[in-house]
Amino acid sequence: MQMLQPVGGDLAADDLEAAYAYPLERTWLRLNFVATLDGAVVDAHGHPEGLSSASDQEVFALLRGLSDVVLVGAGTARAEQYAPVRPTEVDQDMRARLGLAPLPPIAVVSTSLDVPESLLDAGDDRARTLVFTADSAPGGRRAEVADRAEVLVCGDRSVDLVAVRETLGARGLRRVVAEGGPHLTQALFSAGVLDEFCLTMSPMVIGGAGSRLVAGAALDGPVRMRLGHVLVAGDELLMRYVREGA
Repeated sequence: MQMLQPVGGDLAADDLEAAYAYPLERTWLRLNFVATLDGAVVDAHGHPEGLSSASDQEVFALLRGLSDVVLVGAGTARAEQYAPVRPTEVDQDMRARLGLAPLPPIAVVSTSLDVPESLLDAGDDRARTLVFTADSAPGGRRAEVADRAEVLVCGDRSVDLVAVRETLGARGLRRVVAEGGPHLTQALFSAGVLDEFCLTMSPMVIGGAGSRLVAGAALDGPVRMRLGHVLVAGDELLMRYVREGA
């Protein structure tokens, strides 16, 4: 893997870690996605892994390894059968060196509390799942999920992502990596809580009417981003953009 911007050259493992290091002084929320040249986030069979590569998976694992918490929308968690992060999925030595907990928990955003069973009952070797919901969530389902995960109410009719960010920060979970899906991406941009967008550009075109990077209502206005860096691996580009003012 090589860096094209801001400076050129081959990257060692330490260089890659430094390129994606979190700011230490405050909560920082980054989004990580892989997409095709025409913006598709799933392949022709509806699977995101069809777009990924060894380099993308390396960065995916690094971003999880650098984080305090992994944030995901319930729809993506169901479609991809998310499970609590396993010890083998992140670099344990790096996390110990950085003073992080052994494993980052998964935090799911769900108004309906339709959370996949694979995320509940984490077990002794994995972090307990956090579920962010709204006060309007069904009471019976809330009690059921609360027996098997930690339920946090942020908002009345829908989940307030500003409150989610503040809650995570207050718990010391300040290094946040969001992994989609497209509706959560739209909501993060709309709420103004996203600091950074990491995008792997897969060198293919899918076409069709499948999921794209952002789904939902139009934003009030464009969100301006500045380029942090560009990495190249074969025909693939791995880009990091930072929100203006972040």
